[in-house]
Amino acid sequence: MPRVPGFAEWPAAGNPRDEGKALRKRVPRAAHATLDLDAVRPDAVRAVEESSRDRLPELTPLRVGRMAATPFAFLRGSAGLMAYDLARTPMTRIGAQICGDAHAANFGLYGDARGDLVIDLNDFDETVHGPWEWDLKRLATSLVLAGREAGADEDTCRAAAHDTVGAYRRTMRLLSKLPALDAWNAIADEELVSHTDAHDLLGTLERVSEKARSNTSGRFAARSTESTGDGGRRFVDAPPVLRRIPDEEAAAVASSLEQYLGTLPPDRLPLLARHAVHDVAFRVVGTGSVGTRSYVVLLLDHRGEPLVLQVKEARPSALVPHLLTAGFEAPEAGHEGRRVVHGQKRMQVVSDSLLGWTTVDGRPFQVRQFRNRKGSVDPAALAADQVDDYGRMTGALLARAHSHSADPRLIAGYCGKNDELDAAVAAFAVAYADRTEADHADLVAAVRSGRIAAETGV
Repeated sequence: MPRVPGFAEWPAAGNPRDEGKALRKRVPRAAHATLDLDAVRPDAVRAVEESSRDRLPELTPLRVGRMAATPFAFLRGSAGLMAYDLARTPMTRIGAQICGDAHAANFGLYGDARGDLVIDLNDFDETVHGPWEWDLKRLATSLVLAGREAGADEDTCRAAAHDTVGAYRRTMRLLSKLPALDAWNAIADEELVSHTDAHDLLGTLERVSEKARSNTSGRFAARSTESTGDGGRRFVDAPPVLRRIPDEEAAAVASSLEQYLGTLPPDRLPLLARHAVHDVAFRVVGTGSVGTRSYVVLLLDHRGEPLVLQVKEARPSALVPHLLTAGFEAPEAGHEGRRVVHGQKRMQVVSDSLLGWTTVDGRPFQVRQFRNRKGSVDPAALAADQVDDYGRMTGALLARAHSHSADPRLIAGYCGKNDELDAAVAAFAVAYADRTEADHADLVAAVRSGRIAAETGV
C-alpha cells in the first residue's frame, strides 16, 4: 500500500530508540547539569516589569506581592525569565508539546465528564511546541524550591529533583515498549501511586480528593451569588478577588459566548442550550496570571442549578521569544485561546469537555469550566519525606503528557537506563533554585526600596 499522509510509514524506516541513543554523542546527558547565565540576562525586577506589560495596572502590585512571597512563588510567576536561561542550555532538539510552566503546583485533580477525578497537568497558559527538557528542568527546579520551603534538608531536595527525572525517564521507557494505543492511555490514575512508589502520599491525595469532590460550580455559586428576586442569581462583590463589572463589559463577555459555542464539538451544544446566562463578574486568578483579564460567567439550568464558566485572557506564551534562540520555530500566528486549548488537549489524557475559546473586545480568551472538582497538592506544604514521592508522581505524569506528541522511543533512547540524566538535571535544578532565590531576594529588595509596588496579604 502507498503511504497515506498523516500515517506512519510501513515498514518503518530507522529505529527511533537508536536515533535517541545516538543523540548522546552530540548532547551528552551529563551536559544537562550546565547553567551558564550570560552577562546580558535581564535582572529579576526588570523581568517582572516586562512580564506585567499590557496587564491591568491596578492588579500589578498584587501580582508582585504574590511573587515576592517566597522563591517558589517567584518561580511560578517567571516562566519567561527561566525560558531565557533555558534557551542557553544544552538541548537534544527533540520537540514535544510542552506545558511551558511545568512547575510542581501546576499538577492537580479535576473532574472528567462522568464526575470521576483525574490527576494531570492542569495549567497551559504557556504551552507551545518546544524542547521537552525545558519542562523537565522547570519541574525539577520547582521540587527543590518547594522542598526548601517545606523545611526539607538539601539532600532531600536534591533527591526529590533526582527522583523526579528518574520517574520521567522510567515512565518514558515503559511507554516506549507498549503498543501505541496502550501507551497513549497508560498509567491510569489508580495505578499512579504504585507505578511511582508514592505510597507516602496516599493520605494527602485522599484528603485533596475529598475536598475536590465538593469544589463545584454549585458550591462556588452558593458562596458568591445572591438571589435577584426573579428566580435568578447574580455575583456579589468580594474585592479584590471577585468584583462586579459595568453592564457594557458584562454584555461583551456574554455576547462572546456565541463565538465560543462554535469552538465546541457539536455534541456539547444541547447541554449548554439548557442553560441561561445570568451574570458575569471579574475574578483574579493565580500567581503568574494576576493582572490578566479573567471573568466568571454564571449559567443556570431549568432547575436553577448553576454551571460557572471561566473566560480567561490568553496572552502569547512567554516562551515564544526564546524558541528561536533555542533553534525551534515560534508557533504560527493565530488565536491564543485556540493555542492554549489545543495544547491542553494534546497533553492531557482527559480534558474538560467544555474547553473552547472566544474573543472579547479584540482580545483572545480561553473558556473552561470553573471549579470543575479541582483540587491540588501544595508541594511547599508537604512533609519532608513526601516531597520526593510527589516529584516521582509529577515526573511520571509529565512523561505521559510529552509522549502524546513526541515518540517515547526517541526520548527513551536518549534518556537511557542509568541515572546519568537524573543526576545532571538534579544538579541543574539545585543551581537554578539558588539563582531563583537570588532573583527573589532582588525583587524583595526592590519592593522595600520602593522601586516596584507590591500588595501583600491577598
